[in-house]
Amino acid sequence: MTTTAPLTTRTDPLAITDMAGEAQAALLERFPPREPAASWPATTQSCDEILSRISVPPRGRDGYHKWGARRRGTAAILTWLENFPGSTWQERWQASPAQDLDPDEWKSTGKSWTDRHGRPVPSAERADLASGMLLLLARDVIRPELPWLARMRPSVHLRKAVIENRDPDGFAKLAALLGEEVWASTTSATAQNQIIRIMIAKGGRLADLTVGDCLELRLIEHKVRHKGAVHTHFYSWLRQLGIFPGDAPVSLRLRNLRPGQLTPEQLVDRFRLRCQPVRDLIVDYLKERQPSVDYSTLQNLSRALAHNFWADLERHHPGIDSIALPPDVAAGWKERFRTITSHKRQPDGTVIETTKPRISYISTLMLIRAFYLDIAQWAAEDPARWGLWAVRCPISSEETRTVKHEKQQQSRSRRRTRERLPVLPTLVDFVATRLREARMRLDALQQAKPGAEFTVLDETFIKPKTSAARVAQLTRVAWDSQGRRRNLTQDEHRAFWAWAAVEFLRHTGVRIEEMLETSHHSITQYKLPSTGEVVPLLQIAPSKTDEERALLVTPELADVLSAIVWRVRDRTGALPLVSSFDDRERIWNPPLPLLFQWESAGRRWPVSPANIRKALNEALAAIGLIDENGKPLRFQPHDFRRIFVTDAIANGMPPHIAQIICGHKDINTTMGYNSVYPNDAFEAHRAFIARRRAMRPAEEYRTPTSEEWDQFLGHFEKRKLSVGICGRAFATQCIHEHACIRCSLLRPEPAQRHRLIEIRDNLVARIIEAEQEGWLGEIEGLQISLTGAEGKIAQLDAQEARRNMTVDLGIPAFPDSDQ
Repeated sequence: MTTTAPLTTRTDPLAITDMAGEAQAALLERFPPREPAASWPATTQSCDEILSRISVPPRGRDGYHKWGARRRGTAAILTWLENFPGSTWQERWQASPAQDLDPDEWKSTGKSWTDRHGRPVPSAERADLASGMLLLLARDVIRPELPWLARMRPSVHLRKAVIENRDPDGFAKLAALLGEEVWASTTSATAQNQIIRIMIAKGGRLADLTVGDCLELRLIEHKVRHKGAVHTHFYSWLRQLGIFPGDAPVSLRLRNLRPGQLTPEQLVDRFRLRCQPVRDLIVDYLKERQPSVDYSTLQNLSRALAHNFWADLERHHPGIDSIALPPDVAAGWKERFRTITSHKRQPDGTVIETTKPRISYISTLMLIRAFYLDIAQWAAEDPARWGLWAVRCPISSEETRTVKHEKQQQSRSRRRTRERLPVLPTLVDFVATRLREARMRLDALQQAKPGAEFTVLDETFIKPKTSAARVAQLTRVAWDSQGRRRNLTQDEHRAFWAWAAVEFLRHTGVRIEEMLETSHHSITQYKLPSTGEVVPLLQIAPSKTDEERALLVTPELADVLSAIVWRVRDRTGALPLVSSFDDRERIWNPPLPLLFQWESAGRRWPVSPANIRKALNEALAAIGLIDENGKPLRFQPHDFRRIFVTDAIANGMPPHIAQIICGHKDINTTMGYNSVYPNDAFEAHRAFIARRRAMRPAEEYRTPTSEEWDQFLGHFEKRKLSVGICGRAFATQCIHEHACIRCSLLRPEPAQRHRLIEIRDNLVARIIEAEQEGWLGEIEGLQISLTGAEGKIAQLDAQEARRNMTVDLGIPAFPDSDQ
């Protein structure tokens, strides 16, 4: 009897990629957070000792009013906490209802507080309670839990108080590491608030923070706050400070989207299959294939088998429990999977449903067919394990033929290349102009005074009045004439990387992953053994074909590389080490001085493929180019690779050299990238004729004289004979001395067959006469002529037989039909 696994026992697909998923649980197991301490010196002090530590500023100073509020608030909170059991203030705080209430709601209940004798607590105003809580947290008297602190509204006064009372030297080192520009930014304020939350909840100094503490804060922030408001700069800064071990995670950024490699069980359980035996079969199959394939292939295989195939069958055939599919079930699945349906909501609220062929249809059929065939083969080797599942494959070999699919794909690729190649110069000029204009706007913004109006490129902007405006580099935004907030720094950032990507891709023809993995170590040089000249080279790291190759750096590419290196250098002049995430293998690469990296609030990140595509699309949208369907034209990074091959071969590069430069294993792949235009074929043919003419003597191509032309026309007249036409070439002599009946170049005409018979009969009579008279020398010559005449007659008979021959074309006949 087949068992069906309940949905509730399956791992939630969101839990696998969420911070609370198994990958994050494993990370927390490696780096556990610190356990909260039961007691520490500050929390055991008496109320009078705590109040006595509050220094009294001179009367009339700015801090005098704050001292009074903090003293009143601290006394009110401690008086209220004395109502709850415990030997320390931390135990009383935990016994109070404060941590069960929202931080703002807890402050609002201050007017109803009483002491242990039931008397109202004096001066329990909201502002005083906020000041008192600030002091208790800064002096480490109580340590609220992280969820309560995460809900508390951040305060600049709390941040300053914790820094001054807890670890001023540690924060000074962190500020020096990041620099004044980053430390004064709003991003820095958010990161500092996250750090002080951990210090308040766990205690200790900055150097006492652990990786587990940061992970725990991230988990809590995801639960109590909006995910988009969670930042991870604080972790990167602490890691740069050197307080974490060497095997600590590179970053906590997007850990929910990049949890690392999943096990076969986790890959299958994402799709919540109901049939337990089939689920286990797919898991076992993936485990068997796992040693011989990379992780990306394993992930695609799990999606094809579990999601595209079996989950669809369970959805349309509830209770199905065998991979031995009836013909109608298999045909229904193929028909459903052949197309993909999309729904698009219109401005008026209506939904338009469109159906188009699925591009991955053939490739998915091949994976499923391989699944059935592999099980059948393994069943012969291990019947106990696989014999139960060895059934007939529902997909035939004819259904997985890729000839037509490959031709259609090649046609789409070439049409796409032919459509984008003519507009490449426009794109190149635009991205260069856009970068130059973006830099002019940013320079004008940084030179303007706070609150001043400035004009650049016929556009008027207003520089905002902010506290960060005292440092020119900190001002990133401006207000345009229409009142819109423009981030000019971000505009320049995207304009630069759009320009760098376009120039790098069109001059190298590399894949996007190869471009983003290019590091400073990839720029090398080579000394020619013949001349001793040193030429620059660019080493391309192995990617798709696992083969490293070197490209010659042209002067244009050298300018691009120089601009990128100059941009990404740090204050020491070196390229920082950055760890990139391999989206295919789901692993973090070792730190490298990558060329495509950018800085964000004191931390370095590799430029992602999504950023490159977004920058390209923004540039194309600004140009306003459209495709043949009237839709906005889009460039994919791989389009530059096809354009590179097409342009290189069109300009004379041998295809096998283009194959080596592109790193293709098969030259047919390279030629598939070559989108040849029809006029290119005509021009190539004309160039071939011109080269052939240049190799032949020039006198052969002179204009013939009238006598030569008449002689040429007379040649064809002389070729006419009584029994046919002579086929010898112009200006050649007759090799048989006009004994045409013997010549193989004679083409007899069917109308002159009677003449050939008369010649044959005459030759027979002459041979008989020569034999009678004993003319032996005459007999040999007549015999050769007789053989030639009989051969010409046989040639005419064969032609006539072919004309009269009936050929069965296999057309069916209908003898019983009335028509």
